[in-house]
Amino acid sequence: MNLILFLIIGGVAGWLAGLIMKGRGFGVLANIGIGIVGSFIGGLVFSLLGLAARGAVGELVTATVGAVLLLAIVNKLKKG
Repeated sequence: MNLILFLIIGGVAGWLAGLIMKGRGFGVLANIGIGIVGSFIGGLVFSLLGLAARGAVGELVTATVGAVLLLAIVNKLKKG
């Protein structure tokens, strides 16, 4: 059950990151994948900063932050 919840949160985070980046996403399915990878990145960044996510909302925020960072990096590499 935890894996399903993780995939759902990652998918929603990728979708939100695509909205936050204002059209700089790569489509729905790619943004969902980016959200799943971004959840790992967000967890790493938050742990380095000494922050912790509590509950589903905290995990969603962490995953969204990671997905936005990942989209920003990918867009920067794509331009360069």
